[in-house]
Amino acid sequence: MFSSTEEMSKVIAQAASDKKASDIVTLDMKELTVNTDYFIICSANTSTQVKAIADHIEDVLQEQGVPFLHKEGHREGGWVLLDYGDCVAHIFTEENRQFYNLEGLWGNAPFKPYED
Repeated sequence: MFSSTEEMSKVIAQAASDKKASDIVTLDMKELTVNTDYFIICSANTSTQVKAIADHIEDVLQEQGVPFLHKEGHREGGWVLLDYGDCVAHIFTEENRQFYNLEGLWGNAPFKPYED
């Protein structure tokens, strides 16, 4: 388990980075919604890579004893959402990320680019 939701968000971002996700950012949602503390958003080159990133995040958190609450989009692979309650991972193909523009939609959320 994690000592904080911030620590969990960092582990999710690292897991995405392990599978070569690009443009990884964390949005701090604590002041904007009661549903979650962090969105972790990243891009992948293909739907196959989207699925691989999602699978790796799921495996890493499961090893820590944290199961996801909800998963969407894995079959299609253009946008996979992994809901861990306090943290929600969004893995997109670049085209879908630009189309859905979560960073713009939640533009008031403080964000931090992931640094290895």
